[in-house]
Amino acid sequence: MSFALGKPTLLTGVHMLLKFLTGDESGLPVGSRLFRIAGVAGRATGHVAGRISRHSWVAERIRFLRAWRANPKGIGAIWPSSARLAAAMTRDITPSSGPCLELGAGTGSFTRALVARGLTSAQLTLVEMDPQFAQQLRHDFPDAYVYQGDAAKLVGVPLFADGLAGVAVCGLPLLNMPVKQQIGILRSTFAQLRPGGSMVLFTYGPRCPVRQRVLDRLGLRARRVDTVIANVPPAHVWKLTRRTAAGALHAPVEQ
Repeated sequence: MSFALGKPTLLTGVHMLLKFLTGDESGLPVGSRLFRIAGVAGRATGHVAGRISRHSWVAERIRFLRAWRANPKGIGAIWPSSARLAAAMTRDITPSSGPCLELGAGTGSFTRALVARGLTSAQLTLVEMDPQFAQQLRHDFPDAYVYQGDAAKLVGVPLFADGLAGVAVCGLPLLNMPVKQQIGILRSTFAQLRPGGSMVLFTYGPRCPVRQRVLDRLGLRARRVDTVIANVPPAHVWKLTRRTAAGALHAPVEQ
């Protein structure tokens, strides 16, 4: 499958998919199958959008597509992270790892995986810039602390009542960001982590999304820990830690 579609084509596709999912027939080609399906659905109920909004899986995708249409570069993906990617991102995290800092919590894909690993919502601090995502996260995880703000400006922000986090999970598109912003996010994250804490992130490319010179500058080590083929697109999971000894920063995947 190719993901070489240009931005205008993707935006058009997202726009039409949103219309279909919400029963909005305006602007769809009159003779298209999509138009006929949307039209039948709309006439049959008159409340398609309301009914869909009560279906959590579909509602999550609608929220994601709307946010992507508004800010493709900031979202950095074309579809919410799969359950398999969420499982890979959180596989080494246990309740004793907490509290946990999640950056770019978005629709809550990784948040749900963290809860499934045994962490309580009260152990989670969710950082999200988008106000709609933040509002939904507060609704879905009422015991978690949702901080709506810039993940690059967390140094000195009291995110945890007792001490620091043991692990951070990052859903932000670091590869799309300039070096200055990457440095801000990493400094902010490790300022919130206790000694020995780690940061888990993913990328769609084969290399670590954090540039080598940034790792060197901040004294960090990056290690690829998993590859998830069953994700759209396929993703690689990386773990960042403070460097404690000399050696290769990019170690091979553990077997």
